[in-house]
Amino acid sequence: MSSATAATAPAKIPPAGSADGQSFLLKRVQPALSGLMDGSLSTLAPIFAVALATHRPLTAFFTGVATALGAGVSMAFSEGLSDTGDLTGRGSPVLRGAITGGGTFAGGIFHTLPFLIPGYAAAVAAAIAVVATELLVLAWLRHKFFHTSFARSFLAITVGGAIIAALSAALGVAAGG
Repeated sequence: MSSATAATAPAKIPPAGSADGQSFLLKRVQPALSGLMDGSLSTLAPIFAVALATHRPLTAFFTGVATALGAGVSMAFSEGLSDTGDLTGRGSPVLRGAITGGGTFAGGIFHTLPFLIPGYAAAVAAAIAVVATELLVLAWLRHKFFHTSFARSFLAITVGGAIIAALSAALGVAAGG
């Protein structure tokens, strides 16, 4: 195979039980899933608290963008600085940080985008639908890559999301008076 063909060929995921598969999980999938989960869950509170307090979708949108960016940068540095990869074999800290930070940003920005809808009720309903989809995708990813029960993964992620949603709703309602 020529080098041009090799450069354009899609990357193959190594078999799960192999050493390459374990390395792929440890160096790529785990940081990405950690970021996606953190971004999807931790950004709920500020976005929904602001939406419920102000009833202004655009204000919630900017809050969400700021939160997704801040969380993404924070998680990138946190993961990148957590270890050099030399002792743990987790690979390049810069690459792990970029994967985790990118995942965190992605997890936070998707349920922010519905707040571009000008109507408050429609924006909140769309954001809730996006959050539900995110929870399903996260459970499926855990099931696919880490062989956890889909139902158990969904339940665990949903419980975390429900706790965050309840706290943010309470704060938003309290702030809105």
